[in-house]
Amino acid sequence: MASIKDVAAEAGVSVATVSRVLNDHPSVSSDARTRVLRAVAALGYRPNAVARSLRTDQTRTLGLVISDVLNPYFTELARSVEEEARALGYSVIIGNADERPDLQDHHVRTLLDRRIDGLLVSPTDGGSPLMLDAARAGTPMVFVDRWIPGVEVPVVRADGQSAVRDLVAHLYGLGLRRLAIIAGPAATTTGSERVRAFRTALAEYGLSLPDAYTGQGDFQAESGRRVTEGFLDLPEPPEVVFAADNLMALGALDAIRARGLRVPDDIALAAFDDIPWFVHTDPPITAVAQPTGELGRAAVRALVDRIEGRPPQSVTLPARLVVRRSCGESPTATTPTTTTPTTTTAAATTASTATNRSMP
Repeated sequence: MASIKDVAAEAGVSVATVSRVLNDHPSVSSDARTRVLRAVAALGYRPNAVARSLRTDQTRTLGLVISDVLNPYFTELARSVEEEARALGYSVIIGNADERPDLQDHHVRTLLDRRIDGLLVSPTDGGSPLMLDAARAGTPMVFVDRWIPGVEVPVVRADGQSAVRDLVAHLYGLGLRRLAIIAGPAATTTGSERVRAFRTALAEYGLSLPDAYTGQGDFQAESGRRVTEGFLDLPEPPEVVFAADNLMALGALDAIRARGLRVPDDIALAAFDDIPWFVHTDPPITAVAQPTGELGRAAVRALVDRIEGRPPQSVTLPARLVVRRSCGESPTATTPTTTTPTTTTAAATTASTATNRSMP
């Protein structure tokens, strides 16, 4: 295997010049840079990444801790992170928290011990002292999808509020009035935010969200199944179940089918976090889609800016409603039904105003 001395001899330059070229130092002449790169290619030289990290105090490695690798949303997010990082000259080590705060902190601690250059995290909850300590210590870090309030870290996320409002308008236009939600964990920002957005949108149409129509899930399919079974046992079941993530929506679909019921004939179903599978279900599921690939790429760019000394920026991208046929839509429907909100009572107006003020 060729060494850096071999490259220097082949290019007719010093070892220091080869090192500067490999580290993209601007002081090298274009002629010397060309000769070194030709020698590297001819000899098949590969720099020792471990040795380089000891010299430069950089490993060119990023850590990514995602909430659930089995969730197709996070799988796509991880793929886009890896692709963008590779394009920028970084490798990625991925840890799966499995929606467990203890496992999340285990991965964060392990990645920090391995001297990664920066950390991307989708927090499983809002109470990790380790994350707070890492941020205070100046660890280059970016939160993606979820975040921890009060921790001064750039956040790259999608704003689903408008898309949830579009969904409620769409359902209202279809004549549906009894709307229920399977919420994600209240300890996560996405879990609490989606419930607030749903409640706010309902109030704009003079609709309420009874406690019986609010079920607590955990972003896992089994919780979607359990909550939906409870909805179906009510004396007056909801007309629509809105699952606040894709796995809970699949669990809800299982529960509905297990009762011998059909979507949307007997009950409608909608979801947050569109996934490719939803076009293959019968019927295809109406869903709020996040720009997952863009989020992953933007998160990497923000983190690399932080690592390389540029001011990182938080990024918020819009989600959008994708209309299919799980809520009783026409087979040709491709855009939301638009209906102007009507405030039926003063109480509804007050509730809507109060809820809007509480939105982040």
